[in-house]
Amino acid sequence: MNGQLSDNEFENLLNEGDLSLDADAAPAPELPATPARPDMSFFGKIPVNVTLEVASAEISLKELMDVDTSSVIVLDKLAGEPLDVKVNGTPFAKAEVVVMNGNYGLRIIELSGAGLQALAC
Repeated sequence: MNGQLSDNEFENLLNEGDLSLDADAAPAPELPATPARPDMSFFGKIPVNVTLEVASAEISLKELMDVDTSSVIVLDKLAGEPLDVKVNGTPFAKAEVVVMNGNYGLRIIELSGAGLQALAC
């Protein structure tokens, strides 16, 4: 035999086994419409460092050496302007300071860029 099948031999093989291509064959299992999302609850337990940056100032070393207990260093933000919230040093949001039950808190007023997505880079 030369390794090739004639059309009749091929047809017989299809009919002998259950290899027919008829429409009555079992339907393929349905795939879910959207891929299953992995369980992300593990990541919710990872601690992150949230900091509030009020403002900053650039001064000379001489000015810094002249600082005493009555000195005032002027910062680069206006009073009442939203403050920067950073997560592990990366900008995350703008917020204002609030007091809740005697503790300071942050009221988020604007997310920066992509929010948490930016932290993944």
